[in-house]
Amino acid sequence: MFGFLKPNPAKKLRKAYDSKLEQAMHAQRNGDMRLYADLTEQSEQIWQQLTELEKANAK
Repeated sequence: MFGFLKPNPAKKLRKAYDSKLEQAMHAQRNGDMRLYADLTEQSEQIWQQLTELEKANAK
């Protein structure tokens, strides 16, 4: 009945993923390629977690 009050972990991961990509974009524009690579790697890890979560919820 009150399912809308439960936190959505997928939404939280999506927000973190978008934030990391934006940080990576700014690092790339500033010419910091090492930071860009690190942030991109972190965003890829978050994406993997998100896809695993969505697969688990689909079952």
